[in-house]
Amino acid sequence: MENENNKLFGFLEKFLMGPLGTIAQLKVVRGIMGAGLATIPFTIVGSMFLVFNVLPLTFPFLENFFNATFFRFSDLYMLANVMTMGLLALFFNISLGYEYSQIIAEEDELEMSGLNGALLSMFAFFMTIPELIFEGGFISQVTELTDDTTIVSGIRIGGGSIERLGTTGIFTGIIMAIIAVNLYKLCVAKNWIIKLPEEVPAGVSRAFTALIPAFLVAFVVILMNGILVVLNTDIFQLIQIPFGFVTDLTNTWLGVMVIYFLVHALWLVGIHGANIIFALITPITLSNLAANAAGANIPLAGEFNNAFVTVGGSGATLLLTVFIAFLAKSEQLKAIGKAALIPSLFNINEPLVFGLPLIYNPYLAIPFFLAPMVSASIAYFSISLGLINPLIALLPWPSPVGVGAYIGTGGDWRAIIVALIGVVSAFVIYYPFIKAYDKELVRQESGAAAETEADTAPATA
Repeated sequence: MENENNKLFGFLEKFLMGPLGTIAQLKVVRGIMGAGLATIPFTIVGSMFLVFNVLPLTFPFLENFFNATFFRFSDLYMLANVMTMGLLALFFNISLGYEYSQIIAEEDELEMSGLNGALLSMFAFFMTIPELIFEGGFISQVTELTDDTTIVSGIRIGGGSIERLGTTGIFTGIIMAIIAVNLYKLCVAKNWIIKLPEEVPAGVSRAFTALIPAFLVAFVVILMNGILVVLNTDIFQLIQIPFGFVTDLTNTWLGVMVIYFLVHALWLVGIHGANIIFALITPITLSNLAANAAGANIPLAGEFNNAFVTVGGSGATLLLTVFIAFLAKSEQLKAIGKAALIPSLFNINEPLVFGLPLIYNPYLAIPFFLAPMVSASIAYFSISLGLINPLIALLPWPSPVGVGAYIGTGGDWRAIIVALIGVVSAFVIYYPFIKAYDKELVRQESGAAAETEADTAPATA
């Protein structure tokens, strides 16, 4: 048995930890992770205003009161929502340009400015926003005004803002930031920059340092736009093909299962799987969140993970923590459980991951995989079948069980029940395994106590 488990961990280390660990260390991937984290405060703030605006849907008795008061100013305060969810692509683009430039500057020892990287990324992204058309040998900006479409000078308006700056443009924003920062890096590495004397203020010097990179970015993006327009497409439509496929795949039940398998397979061999996998799919979950707010019904959106799946922390360990804290017979488990109890209420379980431990533990490997996959399945089908509302608002991930589910779904009390069913189901899976592990630890502790007693017993004549 032990030999088989060692083979399993060896397989995961070789074929999963190695490749994904390498991917996670790529500068661009770390930049995307940082950009995703940077957008969270804004999306949470925007989501709160949306939740406030849908309260009468949850509590109908408030409808007349809201119509007479708050809804009279809805267009004013909902700007906080429109200008966060409606500008997500811009947030990602600027944040990635800054983070990626800073990482390259520090690790490649190049004189690159995070601010310049952010501005060049935004410049490149904005140049892809207008919709162009090639007709009669001319390239011109599209203008179309109908009941369903508003495009003025190539700018498509939708949802109260420029449509391509919202969730539909997230992946284009990411790609353009990567292109712009790498062109900036090329200029700095080849010394294709204007250097001013040291006496010149840093702000002025930094501005001139970006001059030649800005010309290069403009030339490359114009050339790219021109080629694509002549081919009757653009970067948005081109990127939609591969990224649309990935998005569709992750929004299936099988895709969700693969995500949770990867997260926990990485954890088992000591890598923070949640940080890696969920950082990479954050653009998708935020895009889905905005789609749900507009009327879609996509399960994997916003904080689906912490609201319904890994309640208590990775592995869905909330009731497992309660059990070992108060009902385990092993002194070791009791001590770990009591230390982990308060953090687990806020979905933090590193004390269990490294103290129980959950990593490299053959006794708990199977439930560590299965529990979150089961709780994810319960939530997935509850949303997809319309039993509960989809997530429309982003809550901080440490929200206690039920809180994130309730507020995130716009106040659907049934979401609390689904979250609790997921928590109980996860523990049912853990129960026989933790009992066996508890029994083994008690045996070891009894043996160690007997040895200690024998060593300290007085010698008899």
